[in-house]
Amino acid sequence: MFIKSTLSRLLALVLVAVIALVGCANNSSGLTGNYTQDTLAVIETLTKAIDLPDDAADKTDVQTLAREQINDYISRYRRQSNSGGLRSFTTMQTALNALAGYYTAYGSRPLPEKLKKRLEQELKQAKIAVDRGL
Repeated sequence: MFIKSTLSRLLALVLVAVIALVGCANNSSGLTGNYTQDTLAVIETLTKAIDLPDDAADKTDVQTLAREQINDYISRYRRQSNSGGLRSFTTMQTALNALAGYYTAYGSRPLPEKLKKRLEQELKQAKIAVDRGL
């Protein structure tokens, strides 16, 4: 009887701790779990990061947010069957991989014009595909 009550109290304590930790999780990327909204939010952030002048005061903050959103977006939607095969997702994945690769290799150096144009084109195509539901 004593072991049973102690075990149930311990289980209740563990459940409370798990719920508290999950509830306190910080989603700093701002993604919600809605594919359409998240895709448009990531496109907006990346467009801002791409168009930001080199001498902007908040450049590092915008780039940090872009990196967080890239990681969160890819990890959230890559394995989902309802979004992973969409044209908008594959186009977004191409753009995100290109930008993440550049940030990893070159840090906060200015983006080359060729890469900017390519990213702008891919983000535009992804936005059109999301708007159409593709």
